[in-house]
Amino acid sequence: MPWIYLLLAGLFEIGFAIGLKYTEGFTRWWPSAATVVSAAISLWLLTQALKAIPVGTAYAIWTGIGAVGVAALGIALFSESASPARLLCIAMIVAGVAGLKLASPA
Repeated sequence: MPWIYLLLAGLFEIGFAIGLKYTEGFTRWWPSAATVVSAAISLWLLTQALKAIPVGTAYAIWTGIGAVGVAALGIALFSESASPARLLCIAMIVAGVAGLKLASPA
């Protein structure tokens, strides 16, 4: 269950980061509220995962999920660059996250 909490925390982290783009400096009510709620849920889920997963591993995976998700959505939603070098770097983050999961105790 801790790994599911960590995955969900990463997904809400993506929602938080993407939500920041839509808040326009926290001047728009609904995007701002959704962003704050997403951040709170993400942090709560992360604290639940930390009960069983080492903090260094959990934090690295949480931020990795967020980084990859936000980069992918940046490409899809905001026409950010999808250059081969950028995609390679995203792939290296995915490899690092997978490696941390495989190297961590069950």
